[in-house]
Amino acid sequence: MITLLQVELIKLFRRPRTWVIIAMLLALPTLVAVLLAITGIAPGPGEGPPFLSAVLSDGTLFPLAALGVVLPLFLPIAVAVLGGDAIAGEAQAGTLRYLLIRPVGRAQLLVAKLVTVVVFVVVAVAVVAAVTALEGRLLLGQAPPGAGVIGLSGQSLDPQELAWRTALALAYVVVCMLGVAAVAVFFSTVTGSSVGAALATIGVLIASTVLLGLDAAAALHPYLPTRYWLAFVDLFREPILWRDVVRGFQVQLGYLVVFGLAAWASFGTKDVVD
Repeated sequence: MITLLQVELIKLFRRPRTWVIIAMLLALPTLVAVLLAITGIAPGPGEGPPFLSAVLSDGTLFPLAALGVVLPLFLPIAVAVLGGDAIAGEAQAGTLRYLLIRPVGRAQLLVAKLVTVVVFVVVAVAVVAAVTALEGRLLLGQAPPGAGVIGLSGQSLDPQELAWRTALALAYVVVCMLGVAAVAVFFSTVTGSSVGAALATIGVLIASTVLLGLDAAAALHPYLPTRYWLAFVDLFREPILWRDVVRGFQVQLGYLVVFGLAAWASFGTKDVVD
């Protein structure tokens, strides 16, 4: 299993596509930082992505604003593309049959593919956070020494407190993509087209977003995959509001288990003829 996972990770990071996707994830936050630095005009409080209205006064918050920029659309699309390619891409390339000839079970291959997508998410989030932290400092500046960072509840956060809350927010964003990865890998097992699997996953996310804006679907809202994606902002309140964060974790874990098992059931009985 370890050898198989190592092979999948090497394939992931050797493919130019992986780094092109990460570069695309960085493009929009970078453009936002440049425009803010040039114009000095930020959205008003409560407008735009979380934290974006505060980055002109303190660029150390820009990584959090960048997460709010990429999380609703660009990051899940990237996960849908990679997850949709996990099994269907191998089938299209004609390599799936040869992978299964190895003394490796289908469940092991499926887990290795899913873990590889999750590793991509971790790396992508870390790179976006690191690069946008540098951009925030260079382009947007910092608060005066000793002033501290002002949280969403008006409290002052010292650098250590800001650091661990930011680390929690980054981890939560990774968790939010677990459900997307599981859904994408599931669709990848039921179709022979990686594009079709990605589009089906994106369709699920669009449907979730639409239903969130529909009052008639209020009973479904707590169970929709996109419902709690931006709950990481509650980590910067005083006291921290854990309710939506915990619920978001539970929802993503539910999608991971349900669609992970569905993918295993589908792939375990799949006839591979290519």
